[in-house]
Amino acid sequence: MTGKELHQLLLDRWGYSYGLQLRRTQGKIFLQIMWKYLEQASFPMDEGEYFSHLDEVASYLVALGAAEAIAQTIRETREKPRLGKAVSIPIELGARASEWFPD
Repeated sequence: MTGKELHQLLLDRWGYSYGLQLRRTQGKIFLQIMWKYLEQASFPMDEGEYFSHLDEVASYLVALGAAEAIAQTIRETREKPRLGKAVSIPIELGARASEWFPD
């Protein structure tokens, strides 16, 4: 998965270039699809920064082995990012969790 492929998933599903972030909480990692999007005047990144960030997020998803599961969830979810409410997608690490969360 590349940043461009991730962007296309967002456009195909919701029609906007939503901001993304990875969050670690309570021993789990989530991909959060935020409610702000590139097409808004108040979006905190310019286009170059946005696509660079998407490339970085996509590379993490590939490294975590979660790229296909995330893509499938984005395609199938009924949730939509809205003001103050991100779409949070848990990333299943399985047996690899110890690689990312050492004791």
